Amino acid sequence: MEVSGLSFSYDNKKLFENLDFSIKEGEFVSLLGPSGCGKSTILKLLTGVIQAETGRITVDGQPVTGLSEHFAYMPQNDLLFPWKTILDNVCLYGQIHGSMEEMRREASKNFPAFGLEGYETKYPSSLSGGMRQRAAFLRTALCKANILLLDEPFGALDVITRGDMQDWLISMRARLNRTVLLVTHDMDEALYLSDRILILNQAPAHITCEIEIPDRVRNRDWLYNQGALRQKIHSEIMTGRV
Repeated sequence: MEVSGLSFSYDNKKLFENLDFSIKEGEFVSLLGPSGCGKSTILKLLTGVIQAETGRITVDGQPVTGLSEHFAYMPQNDLLFPWKTILDNVCLYGQIHGSMEEMRREASKNFPAFGLEGYETKYPSSLSGGMRQRAAFLRTALCKANILLLDEPFGALDVITRGDMQDWLISMRARLNRTVLLVTHDMDEALYLSDRILILNQAPAHITCEIEIPDRVRNRDWLYNQGALRQKIHSEIMTGRV
């Protein structure tokens, strides 16, 4: 996926001007930056919910305009329907696109891997916060999209549950086999999950720094010893606020 020359304004404020970045197939990339710089807006522009003033978005060299099935979007809140069972919630894509039976079979096969086995007929009110997020993640993953857009998916969780979800996501990467763009405010989350981190400055934003995360065994011991990388990320974010 490649974004080039993207410009967008909101409420007479220029959020981006000539924004450029690219993501390789299968790569996990995080967007970091100060509040209000437009990180979540980038995801909305990619999905086609809102339109850029100028610029170009391409996937596999082909231009993307308007709503696109290249992208599956997961917001911060799980947005599960309280009157639907967990199985029906995660099969929403199939219900909309008329392939409900096939989607239910695919979803049922994935319930054990997503830690939801035995909860197919339960309702959202009976699930913990972490389980609700896994259900929302499964719903997103079942979409026939190659690129997952994650908008602070663990931001509403307590610190322990958030850590558990990050560990779970790392364990699921090979199974998912997707390209991922994550918006987060959490430096450690970005370090732990990402292959590469893109840092934006204050609006009108552009990418001020790209940080490649060295290939490594992804575990907490590695993360706890990344003081230098953490300091570099913090310095870049603070510089971008000026």
